[in-house]
Amino acid sequence: MSLATNSALIPRLTAFAAAHGVLVLSSEPATSFAGDPTTRFALALSGHPEKQLQLELSDSFDVDRPEFAEQLNLFVADTAKRLQNPLPDAILTLSGIPLRYTQFAWPFHESTAGADTSVVHGQVHLLAPDADGRPSPLHAKIAAAMTVTFREIVRAPEQPFAESFILNAVRKTFDMGQLELVKSGNRQPVPVTTRYYSLWQKKFIFNDTAEPQRRQFLAAKTYWFSAALGGGAPVWLADPQDAQYLNTTPADLKASAATLAKEGLVTLAAGGEFASASDALRARAEEFRAHLAEALAFIKPTFNEEMRGGHTNM
Repeated sequence: MSLATNSALIPRLTAFAAAHGVLVLSSEPATSFAGDPTTRFALALSGHPEKQLQLELSDSFDVDRPEFAEQLNLFVADTAKRLQNPLPDAILTLSGIPLRYTQFAWPFHESTAGADTSVVHGQVHLLAPDADGRPSPLHAKIAAAMTVTFREIVRAPEQPFAESFILNAVRKTFDMGQLELVKSGNRQPVPVTTRYYSLWQKKFIFNDTAEPQRRQFLAAKTYWFSAALGGGAPVWLADPQDAQYLNTTPADLKASAATLAKEGLVTLAAGGEFASASDALRARAEEFRAHLAEALAFIKPTFNEEMRGGHTNM
Protein backbone atom coordinates (compact mmCIF):
# COMPACT_ATOMS: atom_id res chain seq x y z
CA MET A 1 0.00 0.00 0.00
CA SER A 2 1.44 3.39 -1.01
CA LEU A 3 0.49 6.77 0.40
CA ALA A 4 -1.47 7.33 -2.78
CA THR A 5 -3.68 4.33 -1.93
CA ASN A 6 -3.48 4.83 1.83
CA SER A 7 -5.56 7.98 1.54
CA ALA A 8 -6.93 7.63 5.08
CA LEU A 9 -3.58 8.16 6.84
CA ILE A 10 -3.17 11.94 6.71
CA PRO A 11 -6.81 12.84 7.53
CA ARG A 12 -6.92 10.31 10.38
CA LEU A 13 -3.62 11.53 11.81
CA THR A 14 -4.80 15.14 11.48
CA ALA A 15 -8.03 14.29 13.30
CA PHE A 16 -6.18 12.48 16.11
CA ALA A 17 -3.78 15.41 16.42
CA ALA A 18 -6.57 17.98 16.59
CA ALA A 19 -8.33 15.98 19.30
CA HIS A 20 -5.22 16.26 21.48
CA GLY A 21 -4.34 19.88 20.67
CA VAL A 22 -1.51 18.97 18.30
CA LEU A 23 -0.80 20.51 14.91
CA VAL A 24 0.58 18.57 11.96
CA LEU A 25 2.99 21.28 10.81
CA SER A 26 4.19 19.40 7.76
CA SER A 27 4.15 16.09 5.97
CA GLU A 28 6.74 15.19 3.40
CA PRO A 29 7.62 12.08 1.43
CA ALA A 30 10.74 10.30 2.60
CA THR A 31 12.51 6.99 2.18
CA SER A 32 13.32 4.36 4.76
CA PHE A 33 16.79 2.90 5.19
CA ALA A 34 15.63 -0.02 3.05
CA GLY A 35 14.50 2.31 0.29
CA ASP A 36 10.77 1.96 0.90
CA PRO A 37 8.52 5.05 0.82
CA THR A 38 7.61 6.70 4.11
CA THR A 39 5.94 9.92 5.17
CA ARG A 40 7.62 12.17 7.73
CA PHE A 41 5.40 14.40 9.85
CA ALA A 42 6.38 17.33 12.11
CA LEU A 43 4.10 17.63 15.15
CA ALA A 44 3.84 20.66 17.44
CA LEU A 45 1.48 22.38 19.84
CA SER A 46 -0.47 25.41 18.72
CA GLY A 47 1.57 28.53 19.39
CA HIS A 48 4.82 26.63 19.90
CA PRO A 49 6.15 25.69 16.43
CA GLU A 50 9.71 25.84 17.78
CA LYS A 51 9.10 22.67 19.81
CA GLN A 52 8.54 19.74 17.48
CA LEU A 53 8.56 15.96 17.51
CA GLN A 54 8.85 13.86 14.39
CA LEU A 55 6.64 10.98 13.37
CA GLU A 56 7.68 8.77 10.46
CA LEU A 57 5.35 6.11 9.12
CA SER A 58 5.78 3.70 6.24
CA ASP A 59 3.28 4.23 3.47
CA SER A 60 1.95 0.75 4.23
CA PHE A 61 0.86 1.82 7.74
CA ASP A 62 -2.77 0.68 7.61
CA VAL A 63 -4.67 3.17 9.75
CA ASP A 64 -7.92 1.42 8.81
CA ARG A 65 -6.92 -1.51 11.03
CA PRO A 66 -8.39 -0.84 14.50
CA GLU A 67 -5.22 -1.78 16.40
CA PHE A 68 -3.14 0.55 14.19
CA ALA A 69 -5.58 3.44 14.61
CA GLU A 70 -5.73 2.88 18.37
CA GLN A 71 -1.95 2.86 18.75
CA LEU A 72 -1.51 5.92 16.54
CA ASN A 73 -4.08 7.83 18.61
CA LEU A 74 -2.33 6.80 21.84
CA PHE A 75 1.05 7.86 20.41
CA VAL A 76 -0.33 11.29 19.47
CA ALA A 77 -1.90 11.70 22.93
CA ASP A 78 1.47 11.02 24.60
CA THR A 79 3.21 13.28 22.08
CA ALA A 80 0.86 16.12 23.05
CA LYS A 81 2.06 15.93 26.64
CA ARG A 82 5.74 15.54 25.74
CA LEU A 83 5.45 18.64 23.57
CA GLN A 84 4.53 20.55 26.72
CA ASN A 85 7.97 19.74 28.14
CA PRO A 86 10.69 22.38 27.80
CA LEU A 87 12.69 19.73 25.90
CA PRO A 88 10.22 17.34 24.24
CA ASP A 89 12.91 14.97 22.94
CA ALA A 90 14.82 14.63 26.23
CA ILE A 91 15.18 11.44 28.25
CA LEU A 92 17.06 10.61 31.44
CA THR A 93 18.83 7.35 32.26
CA LEU A 94 18.37 5.71 35.65
CA SER A 95 22.09 6.37 36.23
CA GLY A 96 21.48 10.12 35.81
CA ILE A 97 22.55 10.96 32.23
CA PRO A 98 20.35 13.57 30.48
CA LEU A 99 20.06 12.78 26.77
CA ARG A 100 18.34 14.06 23.66
CA TYR A 101 17.28 11.62 20.94
CA THR A 102 17.41 12.58 17.25
CA GLN A 103 17.48 11.18 13.71
CA PHE A 104 15.71 7.91 14.44
CA ALA A 105 14.73 6.50 11.06
CA TRP A 106 11.52 4.45 11.03
CA PRO A 107 10.35 1.81 10.40
CA PHE A 108 12.76 -1.01 11.22
CA HIS A 109 14.72 -2.43 8.31
CA GLU A 110 16.24 -5.85 7.91
CA SER A 111 19.92 -6.10 8.79
CA THR A 112 22.29 -5.63 5.85
CA ALA A 113 25.15 -7.34 7.73
CA GLY A 114 23.78 -10.84 7.36
CA ALA A 115 22.23 -11.10 10.82
CA ASP A 116 18.61 -12.21 11.12
CA THR A 117 17.54 -9.03 12.92
CA SER A 118 15.45 -5.92 12.32
CA VAL A 119 17.30 -2.65 12.91
CA VAL A 120 16.48 1.01 13.53
CA HIS A 121 19.15 3.74 13.45
CA GLY A 122 19.26 6.93 15.50
CA GLN A 123 21.41 9.14 17.71
CA VAL A 124 21.43 10.32 21.32
CA HIS A 125 23.27 13.43 22.53
CA LEU A 126 24.47 14.41 25.98
CA LEU A 127 22.41 17.41 27.07
CA ALA A 128 24.52 18.57 30.02
CA PRO A 129 26.85 21.42 28.96
CA ASP A 130 30.62 21.15 29.34
CA ALA A 131 32.65 22.86 32.07
CA ASP A 132 32.61 26.13 30.11
CA GLY A 133 28.84 26.08 29.66
CA ARG A 134 28.99 25.14 26.00
CA PRO A 135 26.80 22.40 24.46
CA SER A 136 28.49 19.05 24.77
CA PRO A 137 29.73 17.42 21.54
CA LEU A 138 29.33 13.94 23.06
CA HIS A 139 26.84 11.65 21.38
CA ALA A 140 26.28 8.04 20.39
CA LYS A 141 25.11 6.73 17.04
CA ILE A 142 22.73 3.86 17.68
CA ALA A 143 21.84 0.67 15.83
CA ALA A 144 19.04 -0.97 17.83
CA ALA A 145 18.44 -4.52 16.65
CA MET A 146 15.39 -6.69 17.36
CA THR A 147 15.93 -10.42 17.38
CA VAL A 148 13.62 -12.74 15.44
CA THR A 149 11.94 -13.88 18.65
CA PHE A 150 11.40 -10.33 19.87
CA ARG A 151 10.04 -9.30 16.49
CA GLU A 152 7.14 -11.71 16.99
CA ILE A 153 6.06 -9.75 20.08
CA VAL A 154 5.80 -6.39 18.27
CA ARG A 155 2.58 -5.78 16.35
CA ALA A 156 4.34 -3.69 13.71
CA PRO A 157 7.91 -2.38 13.20
CA GLU A 158 6.57 1.18 13.17
CA GLN A 159 7.36 4.16 15.40
CA PRO A 160 4.03 4.29 17.33
CA PHE A 161 4.43 0.64 18.34
CA ALA A 162 8.18 0.59 18.99
CA GLU A 163 9.59 4.00 19.96
CA SER A 164 9.12 3.62 23.72
CA PHE A 165 10.79 0.24 24.10
CA ILE A 166 13.62 1.21 21.73
CA LEU A 167 14.44 4.37 23.70
CA ASN A 168 14.17 2.39 26.93
CA ALA A 169 16.51 -0.26 25.56
CA VAL A 170 18.97 2.53 24.72
CA ARG A 171 18.71 3.88 28.27
CA LYS A 172 19.13 0.40 29.75
CA THR A 173 22.23 -0.22 27.61
CA PHE A 174 23.75 2.99 29.00
CA ASP A 175 22.88 1.84 32.53
CA MET A 176 24.81 -1.37 31.88
CA GLY A 177 27.87 0.57 30.69
CA GLN A 178 27.61 -0.85 27.16
CA LEU A 179 27.26 2.43 25.23
CA GLU A 180 29.83 5.21 25.06
CA LEU A 181 29.30 8.92 24.42
CA VAL A 182 31.95 10.13 21.98
CA LYS A 183 32.76 13.14 19.79
CA SER A 184 32.74 10.97 16.67
CA GLY A 185 32.48 7.28 15.99
CA ASN A 186 30.66 4.38 14.38
CA ARG A 187 27.22 3.10 15.26
CA GLN A 188 27.04 1.21 18.52
CA PRO A 189 24.76 -1.81 18.94
CA VAL A 190 21.73 -1.87 21.22
CA PRO A 191 20.43 -5.44 21.43
CA VAL A 192 16.65 -5.63 21.85
CA THR A 193 15.86 -9.15 23.03
CA THR A 194 13.17 -11.04 24.92
CA ARG A 195 15.04 -10.38 28.17
CA TYR A 196 13.19 -7.05 28.07
CA TYR A 197 9.78 -8.70 27.81
CA SER A 198 7.85 -10.88 30.23
CA LEU A 199 5.76 -13.41 28.34
CA TRP A 200 4.02 -14.26 31.60
CA GLN A 201 3.07 -10.66 32.42
CA LYS A 202 2.70 -9.61 28.76
CA LYS A 203 4.70 -6.43 29.27
CA PHE A 204 8.14 -4.89 28.82
CA ILE A 205 10.46 -4.88 31.82
CA PHE A 206 13.70 -2.89 31.86
CA ASN A 207 14.36 -2.09 35.53
CA ASP A 208 12.85 -3.35 38.77
CA THR A 209 12.70 -0.19 40.87
CA ALA A 210 11.40 0.61 44.34
CA GLU A 211 9.52 3.81 45.16
CA PRO A 212 12.55 5.67 46.63
CA GLN A 213 14.51 4.96 43.45
CA ARG A 214 11.65 6.21 41.30
CA ARG A 215 11.38 9.32 43.44
CA GLN A 216 15.10 9.97 42.96
CA PHE A 217 14.70 9.49 39.21
CA LEU A 218 11.86 12.04 39.07
CA ALA A 219 13.83 14.50 41.19
CA ALA A 220 16.79 14.21 38.80
CA LYS A 221 14.50 14.53 35.77
CA THR A 222 12.94 17.68 37.20
CA TYR A 223 16.34 19.12 38.05
CA TRP A 224 17.84 18.55 34.60
CA PHE A 225 14.86 19.25 32.36
CA SER A 226 13.17 21.99 34.41
CA ALA A 227 15.83 23.77 36.47
CA ALA A 228 19.12 23.21 34.62
CA LEU A 229 17.99 23.09 30.99
CA GLY A 230 14.31 24.04 30.83
CA GLY A 231 14.19 27.56 32.17
CA GLY A 232 12.11 26.45 35.14
CA ALA A 233 9.17 25.23 33.04
CA PRO A 234 7.24 22.16 34.26
CA VAL A 235 8.12 18.68 32.95
CA TRP A 236 5.86 15.66 32.53
CA LEU A 237 6.58 13.24 35.37
CA ALA A 238 3.77 10.75 34.67
CA ASP A 239 5.18 9.76 31.27
CA PRO A 240 4.20 6.16 30.32
CA GLN A 241 7.58 5.73 28.64
CA ASP A 242 9.34 6.38 31.95
CA ALA A 243 6.83 4.11 33.67
CA GLN A 244 7.76 1.28 31.31
CA TYR A 245 11.46 1.96 31.87
CA LEU A 246 11.05 1.86 35.66
CA ASN A 247 8.59 -1.09 35.67
CA THR A 248 5.81 0.92 37.26
CA THR A 249 2.70 2.84 36.19
CA PRO A 250 2.02 6.49 35.35
CA ALA A 251 -0.26 6.59 38.40
CA ASP A 252 2.61 5.47 40.64
CA LEU A 253 4.89 8.11 39.11
CA LYS A 254 2.24 10.72 39.79
CA ALA A 255 2.09 9.53 43.42
CA SER A 256 5.89 9.77 43.68
CA ALA A 257 5.72 13.31 42.29
CA ALA A 258 3.17 14.18 44.99
CA THR A 259 5.63 12.92 47.62
CA LEU A 260 8.36 15.12 46.15
CA ALA A 261 5.96 18.05 46.38
CA LYS A 262 5.27 17.31 50.06
CA GLU A 263 9.03 17.28 50.63
CA GLY A 264 9.23 20.74 49.07
CA LEU A 265 11.35 19.65 46.11
CA VAL A 266 8.91 20.27 43.26
CA THR A 267 5.87 22.37 42.48
CA LEU A 268 3.10 20.39 40.83
CA ALA A 269 1.09 21.52 37.80
CA ALA A 270 -1.53 20.15 35.40
CA GLY A 271 -3.30 17.95 37.91
CA GLY A 272 -0.09 16.65 39.43
CA GLU A 273 1.30 15.10 36.23
CA PHE A 274 3.79 17.93 35.61
CA ALA A 275 6.24 19.55 38.02
CA SER A 276 8.85 22.27 38.14
CA ALA A 277 11.89 22.46 40.40
CA SER A 278 11.76 24.27 43.73
CA ASP A 279 14.66 26.21 45.23
CA ALA A 280 15.31 23.22 47.48
CA LEU A 281 15.77 20.97 44.45
CA ARG A 282 17.96 23.52 42.71
CA ALA A 283 20.15 23.56 45.82
CA ARG A 284 20.96 19.88 45.15
CA ALA A 285 22.61 20.70 41.81
CA GLU A 286 26.01 19.39 42.88
CA GLU A 287 24.47 16.05 43.84
CA PHE A 288 22.90 15.54 40.41
CA ARG A 289 26.04 16.68 38.62
CA ALA A 290 28.11 14.28 40.73
CA HIS A 291 25.79 11.42 39.72
CA LEU A 292 26.24 12.44 36.09
CA ALA A 293 30.03 12.47 36.44
CA GLU A 294 29.93 8.98 37.99
CA ALA A 295 27.69 7.70 35.19
CA LEU A 296 29.92 9.17 32.47
CA ALA A 297 32.98 7.66 34.13
CA PHE A 298 31.21 4.29 34.25
CA ILE A 299 30.48 4.20 30.51
CA LYS A 300 33.94 5.43 29.50
CA PRO A 301 36.28 2.56 28.52
CA THR A 302 39.43 2.28 30.62
CA PHE A 303 42.80 1.06 29.41
CA ASN A 304 44.35 -1.93 31.13
CA GLU A 305 47.68 -0.64 32.46
CA GLU A 306 49.09 -4.17 32.77
CA MET A 307 48.57 -4.67 29.06
CA ARG A 308 50.42 -1.39 28.41
CA GLY A 309 53.45 -2.97 30.10
CA GLY A 310 53.11 -6.22 28.17
CA HIS A 311 51.78 -8.24 31.14
CA THR A 312 49.17 -10.35 29.42
CA ASN A 313 48.40 -14.02 28.99
CA MET A 314 47.24 -13.57 25.41
